[in-house]
Amino acid sequence: MADAHGAEAGRLRVHWFLPTGGDSRDVVPTGDNPPREPSLAYLAQVAQAADALGYEALLTPCGTMCEDAWLATASLLAVTNRVKFLVAFRPALLTPTLAAQMASTYQRLSGGRLLVNIVTGAEDAELARFGVFADKDTRYEQTGEFLEVLRGAWSGEPYDHDGQHYRTVGATTRARPTPVPPIYFGGASPAAEAVAARHVDVYLTWGEPPEMVTERLDRMRSLAASHGRTLRFGIRFHVITRPTAAEAWAVAEQLLAGMDPAAVAAAQADFAATKSEGQKRMAALHRGNPSDLEVYPNVWAGVGLVRGGAGTALVGSYDDVADRIAEYHALGLDEFILSGYPHLEEAYWFGEGVLPILRRRGLVTPLDGPAAGPVSTFR
Repeated sequence: MADAHGAEAGRLRVHWFLPTGGDSRDVVPTGDNPPREPSLAYLAQVAQAADALGYEALLTPCGTMCEDAWLATASLLAVTNRVKFLVAFRPALLTPTLAAQMASTYQRLSGGRLLVNIVTGAEDAELARFGVFADKDTRYEQTGEFLEVLRGAWSGEPYDHDGQHYRTVGATTRARPTPVPPIYFGGASPAAEAVAARHVDVYLTWGEPPEMVTERLDRMRSLAASHGRTLRFGIRFHVITRPTAAEAWAVAEQLLAGMDPAAVAAAQADFAATKSEGQKRMAALHRGNPSDLEVYPNVWAGVGLVRGGAGTALVGSYDDVADRIAEYHALGLDEFILSGYPHLEEAYWFGEGVLPILRRRGLVTPLDGPAAGPVSTFR
């Protein structure tokens, strides 16, 4: 049996990441491993790999350092067949009725391949580039109201709203989107959790150890229940997986060796000044110490030495990583958003190594399509 968003009971969804800000063999590109530009040709390679390997969707980030998520993903619809696009955008930059119209159109033109990721928080400097200067609590209040109007405009009936941040009369779209896009959302502050409990479908967390994750999920279940709602839960990890654990950890050590100490120091200074509760939690896992980065079995915090946002990776053999995903799934996490360096190659390592194990265990829906045929060796 499937839920309202098509997920089979007991099954998890595995998503990948679309690197619209560029890609590299290192977390921070170096002279030896220069960046890969997020050209249409390269993004198409990543999207087509995800499509063929059986990932559910591609998370597409937002921000001035990325290509626009709506335009980038729309450009890939014609070169993919089934993979969905988890499009991130900031509600402060669009009216809710316009966002509803864009999403509704996207659903019809894509054949129902849109998922929506609402991003409220960001650092002050990034928000200022867009002309957004409201304080954090105000932004989350606005987000909650935005989602009320967004859903109202999708309802199929004209929607009136007279609130603190938005006033609409007869908000609607040309037709009700089918299916209505599920709304994904993450945030660790009390203001963010309040919005999630009342308005969203899937609450996201970054890759923390199980004890930290469990505390958050228990609290969010209680908050959602107080509004008569239930939530799905998702988690964001990088991944480094190979046939053996030794091979995978060697790749992690190679990534660590490519991190310039000056870049680590600069990133840690930024994290110390952050207003993001989630970023503070990520930084606290390693505290800038590169000698003690395995914060839980197969959970490596090395990426977070230099990268903001998601800073942990699942590292290990195919079976190790499959076991760890099963453990997190047992906590109540049904959606896993993964990525790697570089994203194209790591999509194949995980997709060909771990996804088949998860399918055999009945945790992931079998991949549709014909079985692979024989490979000629030209003998």
